[in-house]
Amino acid sequence: MKAKNGKSMPKPKMYETENDISAKQRSELNALMNQRLADAVALQMQMKQAHWNVKGPHFIGLHELFDQIDEAVESYLDFIAERIVQLGGTAEGTVRMAARRSRLEEYPLSNADGLAHVHAVAKALSAFGREARATIDQVNELGDADSADIFTEISRGIDKWLWFVEAHIQAAK
Repeated sequence: MKAKNGKSMPKPKMYETENDISAKQRSELNALMNQRLADAVALQMQMKQAHWNVKGPHFIGLHELFDQIDEAVESYLDFIAERIVQLGGTAEGTVRMAARRSRLEEYPLSNADGLAHVHAVAKALSAFGREARATIDQVNELGDADSADIFTEISRGIDKWLWFVEAHIQAAK
């Protein structure tokens, strides 16, 4: 696995478990899911960035919406991290690991206007949703239907939040 800077990342530590998925598959699953965990940590911080800094006539509605998305993403973090540990891995969910690993684009710090945040949040949710859907296929290929189910639930949730966010801009188009 490679970080954004192109350097190889060490494989996460694996523990013995009676789980019947092979050690090789569990190792690959854990590396993949730690990548998604990094993206989820980054996404959660982006939602907080939007929540804290939104301004304009729709402030309260967007402020509350971004906070609700943050809370949902926090639950997705738990799903992913706990699945990693169930498979004998180590959930590597620190902010520094997320900064090194996340594939999400950096959130624009200059955003203040509500619509600018709506566009940035929609872009972040879309990117995370795309990665979650790709992960469904990847974990299925590795024989882990349970992880596929987790990422299916996450994908559905992200799509719902994307709908809520995009509703703020679709009528204007």
